[in-house]
Amino acid sequence: MPHTTSATPDTGVTGDDLVFAPLDPAFAADPYAAYARLRARDGLTYFADFDIHLASRFEDVSAIVMDKTMVRSLDGLVPPEEIAAQQRAANWHDMPHHSRFVQFSLLDSDGEVHDRLRKAVFRLFTPAMVAKLRDDIQAYVTRLLDRLLDQRDIDFVEDLAAEVPGHIIGRLIGVPDEDCPKLRSWSENIVQFFDIDRSDARKQIAETATTEFYEYLSALKAERLKAPRADLISELIKAEVAGQFSEDEFISTCMLILMAGHGSTIDVLGSGMHCLLKFPDQAARLKADPVLLPTAVQEMFRYESPLPFFHRYATEDVTIAGTPYPRGTKFGLLYGAANRDPAAFEAADRFDVGRKPNRHLAFGGGAHFCLGNHLARLDMEIIFGSLLARTRAIELADPAVTYKRGLSVRGPKRLDLRLVPV
Repeated sequence: MPHTTSATPDTGVTGDDLVFAPLDPAFAADPYAAYARLRARDGLTYFADFDIHLASRFEDVSAIVMDKTMVRSLDGLVPPEEIAAQQRAANWHDMPHHSRFVQFSLLDSDGEVHDRLRKAVFRLFTPAMVAKLRDDIQAYVTRLLDRLLDQRDIDFVEDLAAEVPGHIIGRLIGVPDEDCPKLRSWSENIVQFFDIDRSDARKQIAETATTEFYEYLSALKAERLKAPRADLISELIKAEVAGQFSEDEFISTCMLILMAGHGSTIDVLGSGMHCLLKFPDQAARLKADPVLLPTAVQEMFRYESPLPFFHRYATEDVTIAGTPYPRGTKFGLLYGAANRDPAAFEAADRFDVGRKPNRHLAFGGGAHFCLGNHLARLDMEIIFGSLLARTRAIELADPAVTYKRGLSVRGPKRLDLRLVPV
């Protein structure tokens, strides 16, 4: 999911009355004031340092994300040498394994390639398939809470949120439980390079993690070739044998599924828990009426979108917000801003566990609508439902909650809680 930016970007860009500094700690603490200033400007906002036009209003972001002429990749839009020049400018080059398995993926492909890869995995993430995991997820969460409720004082992010999504997606893929912590580490080290801070040190971390991840998946694939099991990796091997994947596409798809099953769900679990603590009336409402869990989870995604920024390229001349843009223009989709747009959501800055309708954009839209949304929401419903049912009170032990820095992620680094069992 490359973003064409400079290798060592400024911490912010100013122009007119605008100050937008996504690497500033103040932005991490509260990006929504900056998003509101963007929405108040006419049209889209161009940032020369990023060579991108930022869309912040719900209407504009929706128009771009649902436009079939908008794509994720520059392939076919500009000559290969220009793509290579942009990669060098963004420090997105000289990464052999990262280039093979991360820079090319289901997420960053378009057209026939994207359709073929998505079709091969789509049926494994339907609501009916995901629902079959409910009992397994519930049993895992119950065992985890048995220990944490005895412990009482926990870091919700590390001790609970980080323990569930990765293990569940790992089991779905066919990864042994004991290997899941390695997958999380590799995923986080790869994903950190997607943001706008692309130092050489962060680059090396990403390439090393990709290499180790590749070697692990190759070994796991060799095991499954000898002894297939009822898991996703065995199903993907069948798809490769049937010609639906190349060998590199197989590895890339496994990596993408495992990475997607970690970071963003951990982040929205953390921010969702923080929302319940900041809005105790809504926590009490949810505890009294667990039927609201599905709408509460959707509201957590809207209110604190865990992946607040993606991009698209225009394959044709296009008009957005009354302004014409030529073919090849790069647009930045600020989902985090669009999901707090008062033109689209009543009392947009209020967290409401019963909000209906709630047509947020946290899962994207169009051809790239998030495949894993059903699994992420099921994880969250079970975790929050179990936690609220088994506690008399949940207290924030440290009110100084620090959120991750950057434009592409949104979630607390840690969340210190005291659990009071029923």
